[in-house]
This record gives sequence, C-alpha cells and structure tokens, in this order.
Amino acid sequence: MLFEPRSGRLAAWGNALLAGLASPDDVALAIVGEDAVHRVEGVPGEAGPVGLTLALGRLRALGAAGFRVALPAPGHPLGLSGPPEFNARALEGEEAVVCSGAALGLVPEVYEVGPAGDVRVEVTWHCLAVREAPPADVPSLGEAERELAEALRDATAVLSRLDVAGSGPVAEAAIDAYRARVEGGGGEVLAPGYPPRAVRVLELAQRVGLLISVAYENGHGGAVSASEMAARGEALRPVERVARRAQVAAYNAWVEERERER
Repeated sequence: MLFEPRSGRLAAWGNALLAGLASPDDVALAIVGEDAVHRVEGVPGEAGPVGLTLALGRLRALGAAGFRVALPAPGHPLGLSGPPEFNARALEGEEAVVCSGAALGLVPEVYEVGPAGDVRVEVTWHCLAVREAPPADVPSLGEAERELAEALRDATAVLSRLDVAGSGPVAEAAIDAYRARVEGGGGEVLAPGYPPRAVRVLELAQRVGLLISVAYENGHGGAVSASEMAARGEALRPVERVARRAQVAAYNAWVEERERER
C-alpha cells in the first residue's frame, strides 16, 4: 500500500489551492514532493502537456470545485464512477483524482529517467473524461474510523497468528520510525483546510498500511509453506481494503464537507 499516494497529494493540495489556503507555487512544490517534475497531458484547451500550476488553474476555470481520490484494486473500484475507459486506466495506475464539478479526472503515469546513479522520477498526469456520479464504496469518516480500529486489531492478530513475529524487530523499528515522524511533525499529513478527524483517520490508515507492508515484505516468519503464505495474504486482504477505504475517505473529506454545506 502507498502511505502517501501521488493522487492524495494532488487532491489535498489542490483543494487547499481552491480554498485559498496555499499559493499556486507552494501547491505545485507539495504535489511534486521528491519527484523531479510533474506534467499534465490532455487538459481541455491545451495543445500539449502543461505544468501543474497552469493545469490546476485551467481545471478550476472549467468548473472544478474540489478534488477526490480513487484508490482502486482488482475487483474493488474504490472511488471511481466511470466510464469504463477511465476506470481501466485508474486501475492500471492503482490511483486517480476525480474532479468535483467538472467531468474530468487525472491518472498518473510514472517514469524513471536518467543514467544509473542519477535516476529521476517524472510523472505525467493524463486528464480524461469521467462520469459525474457518486464514487464507488467510499465510507464516511466516522465509518472509516470505526473500521480502522477493528482492522488494526485484526492486523496485529494476523501477524501473531501467522508467526510474523519472526520479523518483530523489523516491525517495531518501522513503527517507531513512523511514530517519530508523526510526533515530530515531519511533514503535514494533509494540506491546510482539512478537518482534524480526517488527519486522524489518515494517520491510522497509514499505520495499518505499515503493518501490512511489514507482513508482506519482511521475511516469512513461521509461514514456511506455500499454503501458509497464501493464508497470510487471504487474512490481510480485508485489512488492506479497509485501510484503502479509509485513505480515500480522509482525502475526500474536504470535498464532502463543502458539499454538505451547500
């Protein structure tokens, strides 16, 4: 699971821009993060790829009043509303941004460029038509928070039952590093303008995602057979689904709150 999907950065900081809480230059820097450059291709009225600042301004002029996140997975079109062409592209990229108020969406394509030892990451966002309809399977923040509390217990129990305790020191070190980053204020979890509950839900979703990553990536623990390894994946998939749903709910909270106020 991505702890901070690029679609999340674009949606969160794009919403801060729409709210007048961040400057266009600061928004572009926050979205790009550690990548080398981001471009947007297919923006209506533009003949070729453009920078983030111009693209976000153009989307606002076209009616975009907010940005939502989609984090789909096979069999789970989370946050998508169609049409099939956009859904397929988003599923391939495992994430997307959907404009609220404009029938457009953005799907990132990530490239690595440059020679060995000097590899840079560049991103092209493809602007495509979307269907204006309610997004699929996105919970409220309250639902997401309740589901996450249960998922965190489930994930911990699964790790113990499948003897991923063999990776215990690795898991503890990863979680300690995560706690230090959060408690030390190592970067904003969400952009300005989001409600505190959204920040709390996203932080918890990231912690659950971290536990899942530890389970998948750090050795086999006691699960030495193929069937035991399959059992681990089967047990963790529902937990991963809950964490993805919570991420989407948190990133989309700004738009949901504005729509309730109308």
